[in-house]
Amino acid sequence: MNIAVVGAQWGDEGKGKLIDILSKDTDLTVRYQGGNNAGHTVVVGDQEYVFHLLPSAILHKSKVCVIGNGVVVDPKALLGEIEDLQKRGLKITPNNLKISGLCHIVLPYHRILDGLRESKRKNKIGTTGRGIGPCYADKVARCGIRMIDLLNPRLLKSKLEDNLTEKNEIFEKVYGKKNFSFGDIYNEYLNYGKKLGPYVADTVIYLNAAIDKKKSILFEGAQGTFLDIDFGTYPFVTSSNSIVGGACSGTGVPPTKIDKVIACVKAYTTRVGEGPFPTEFSTGLKEDIRTRGNEYGATTGRPRRCGWFDSILVRYSLIINGVSELAIMKLDVLDHLPAIKICTAYRYKGKIYKQFPMDFEVLSKAQPIYEELPGWNTSLRGIRQYAKLPSNARRYIERFEELLKVRVKYISIGTKRDEIIVR
Repeated sequence: MNIAVVGAQWGDEGKGKLIDILSKDTDLTVRYQGGNNAGHTVVVGDQEYVFHLLPSAILHKSKVCVIGNGVVVDPKALLGEIEDLQKRGLKITPNNLKISGLCHIVLPYHRILDGLRESKRKNKIGTTGRGIGPCYADKVARCGIRMIDLLNPRLLKSKLEDNLTEKNEIFEKVYGKKNFSFGDIYNEYLNYGKKLGPYVADTVIYLNAAIDKKKSILFEGAQGTFLDIDFGTYPFVTSSNSIVGGACSGTGVPPTKIDKVIACVKAYTTRVGEGPFPTEFSTGLKEDIRTRGNEYGATTGRPRRCGWFDSILVRYSLIINGVSELAIMKLDVLDHLPAIKICTAYRYKGKIYKQFPMDFEVLSKAQPIYEELPGWNTSLRGIRQYAKLPSNARRYIERFEELLKVRVKYISIGTKRDEIIVR
C-alpha cells in the first residue's frame, strides 16, 4: 500500500514521529515538497534527530529515502545533514538515498533576498529566511537552477551568468547591496554537485518502477495544509503545495497510485510566525502548553503560538486531502487540564460560520465558539491500549471523530518512538 502523510493544521503536527513509525513497514519514503524551512523531530531512546531535508525514514536500515522533484534543496544544508547523521553512526549511501535531478537549488541570493523582502514588508510573513520562497519564485519564473545543472559545468555557468546579470542589478538598484561574485558561487556549487552527484537519479522512473514491482511507498509532506500556497491562510503560507496533491506533482507518481492518506494533527493547535489564529490561547495558558509540549520550531527555534483544537480548520483540511485515517499527536500535553475546549464554529459580525471562511478578514477577526469537555487529570505515559485510556481522554478522541467524520487510528502519548497507541 502507498500511503501519504499530511499535516492538517499549520505544520509541526508531529509528522516526523508518525512517518518514522510507518516507514519501518514501507520499502521507500519520499519527501515531495518544501525545503530546509521545515523540520521533523524523531526521538529514539535518548537520541533526538531533527530532519530538514532528509526523510526521517533514513533512521531505518535497508529503507530507501527519496527527495522528490518538488523539494527545493540547499546543497550546503543537505550535505551538513548527511555529514551529521554519518557522524552519529548512520550509513547514508547512493543505495539508500536518491535525489531527483529536477529539484531546484537554493542559491545565496535566494537567502539574502528572503530576508530583504521581509524587512521591507509592512505586513511580515514570518519567513524562516532560508530562501525557499525566492527559490520557488525562480522556478515559476523559469530561471531556476536544478540539481542536474550542478553536474554540468557549462550549463551551470550559462544559467548562473544569466541570473546574476538580473539579480545583481536588483540587489544594487532596489536594495543598495553589493553584487554577488559569479566565480565564488560557481565554484562553490560545482563542488556541491561533485559531492551530491552520486545520489542524483531520475526518481520519477525509479519510483514508478518500484510501484510496478509491488514495492510500498510512503509520501512525506512538510509543513501543513494551512501553509499550502493555494489553500492556506494566504499570504501567511509557504511557497509550495503541502496538501496531498503536492505528492503527485512533487514526485511524478500519479494520484491513482496513492492508496491511503493519513492526516496528522495535534490534540491542540500551534503555528509559527504571523497570520490568523482564531483559537490562540491567552498568554498564561500559551506559556504553559508551550513549555509542556516543547513548542519551539525545529528549524528556527522560534516559540510556537498555541491554542485550542479547531475542528472547523481541520475538517476543511480533511476534505481537501481525502483523508481516511487520523493521527492525534501530543495528547499527553493536555494531561493536567481540568477542562479542554474544541472550537466548533466561528462568529463574526453576528454571523455563525461552520465552514472554513475564504475571507481573510473574517478569519482574522472571528471569535471561536467552543464546546467544553472535562479533562482526565492523570498522566497517559505508559498506556499502550486504547481501552486503558481514561474515559475522558477517550471521550475527547471520540468527539474528534464525530466532528471530523474520520476515524482516529494513531494516538501519540509521548515524544519517544514507542509512546503511541495504534487502534
